[in-house]
Amino acid sequence: MTNNQKEKLFSNKFIQKFLDNESTKSLENNYKFAEIASSLAFYLKSFSNVNKLLDYICLIFKYIFYDKIILIIPLNFEGEIWNENVRISANNQSLTIQKEINSFFKQFQFSKNFKIKEIPTFENSLKNNFKEYKIETSKILSRGKCRGFIYIFNKDISSQSIIEDHNFNFIQNSLALGLENHSLIKTKKKHENVDREISTGAEIQSQLLPDYCPTIFGVDLAAHCRPALQLGGDYYDFMCLKTNISEKRKEKARWALVIGDVMGKGIPAGLLMTMLRGMLRAEVLTGLPPDRILHDLNQLAINDLNQSHRFITLFYSDYDPRTKKLRFANAAHNPPLLWKSLDQKIIKLDSEGYVLGLQKDAQYHCGEIKLHENDLILYYTDGVIDTSNTLGERFDEERLIQIFTKLCKQSYTSQEILNKIFKKLDDFTGQNRHLEDDASMVVFQLK
Repeated sequence: MTNNQKEKLFSNKFIQKFLDNESTKSLENNYKFAEIASSLAFYLKSFSNVNKLLDYICLIFKYIFYDKIILIIPLNFEGEIWNENVRISANNQSLTIQKEINSFFKQFQFSKNFKIKEIPTFENSLKNNFKEYKIETSKILSRGKCRGFIYIFNKDISSQSIIEDHNFNFIQNSLALGLENHSLIKTKKKHENVDREISTGAEIQSQLLPDYCPTIFGVDLAAHCRPALQLGGDYYDFMCLKTNISEKRKEKARWALVIGDVMGKGIPAGLLMTMLRGMLRAEVLTGLPPDRILHDLNQLAINDLNQSHRFITLFYSDYDPRTKKLRFANAAHNPPLLWKSLDQKIIKLDSEGYVLGLQKDAQYHCGEIKLHENDLILYYTDGVIDTSNTLGERFDEERLIQIFTKLCKQSYTSQEILNKIFKKLDDFTGQNRHLEDDASMVVFQLK
């Protein structure tokens, strides 16, 4: 059979002609059945319309099991009764009973949130209303999941069951496959829509992170965030504490440098990160010291964080280019690593404080340090040290300190140091392996 002939066989007009035909010819001829089976296989391969599939299944049922009345109740891709696609296969001598079954089905009240366990109630009611018929039941199953139900009505109570008939099983399995295909297509479209929304969200979120590092007098800055998923929960930012001044004057003004991490990753973490950014930017403009900034931020965010069952770690610092003093407060974030060029050693910048969103009356402490020429600070999130390789080994803080120490002893720019640490991270995790968590780093170097 050519493709054109098969496409003609699938047309609604052709199907309706067969359904209206009063011929009682059976399809006992194996070749004829093979032809129809071939057409059905072709249809499933080029699946596009579930309505035509159901009509075609009814057509086949009618001509193979001419004396049977067959009710098909499919479930849609959400597992609900698919009312508009319920079909009845019957010959023209059974129009009366066909109408009665149709009427009964429409009158039966399935609950809005249909559950398969309701079906026995429907089946008992069906058998009570049509006692003069022998009614057989068969589930339409695909990959262990119920895709619908088939009910076979037979006037002759002593007649042989068709449930085990190989022709019936073939048609039923083909129907199950078609319904599954339809469900997969719907699910795929749904996922594509979600993916588009996530991509849009990721694009917006990427615009919230600084696209470039600001010019701060005497400072060389570099920063990068690598999310594990499209949307991430890591956050870093640079904010001038003075507004309405020229760009030239901003270079010598006090700057806030902050890095944070929302528990988890993906969409929920990304949304909370966006919320945090808005709150923090408003707080920074108050000019309060770091400990007060974190205290007020915790007060503002705690209700939203409680409801989301998440928390945020955050390291907040501000730097004054005129005095070279860095003030800082820590909400349980990974302490940044400070390379002291005069002592040729690394110390951790840390101060006492709780995560944001955990304790309403949390207190934070402010630290302060004077920086010197060639001092470097590495701000980072736990996605850097928690990433693992194929052996299950963590990158860990010790390894990061060793790598950072070696790089600080060389004459590298902040961007070069940042690139080399990420390269070491990639080499450690292995080829084609993604990070398990969002990883962000900021390198601050005093010229």
